[in-house]
Amino acid sequence: QVQLQESGPGLLKPSQTLSLTCAVSGASITTAYFHWSWIRQPPGKGLEWMGVITYDGSTYYRPALKSRTSISRDTSKNQFSLQLSSVTPEDTAVYYCASGATSFGDWGQGTQVTVSS
Repeated sequence: QVQLQESGPGLLKPSQTLSLTCAVSGASITTAYFHWSWIRQPPGKGLEWMGVITYDGSTYYRPALKSRTSISRDTSKNQFSLQLSSVTPEDTAVYYCASGATSFGDWGQGTQVTVSS
């Protein structure tokens, strides 16, 4: 059974960089054809896919967020991370990590991130 757990600060000020980490257990993030995504849900809105890192380390991002988003991984710790720069209050959301790229099988519980001055 694959389990994912997000961690990171919950409160940021505008212009700061959001950094979240997803620890994966039950599967290796380098297992062939496994992909690992970040997804967020702003208050009152639907889910928004942000980007993915593939089993071989390739990354793909939502075009509207591409200039501010970076996804990386630490294979020694079996975890992957999200960085979102220059945050604004519009980046306030629950952030999830999940397995998959277009359909998502396993999800973390989500972590609330609030951007406020």
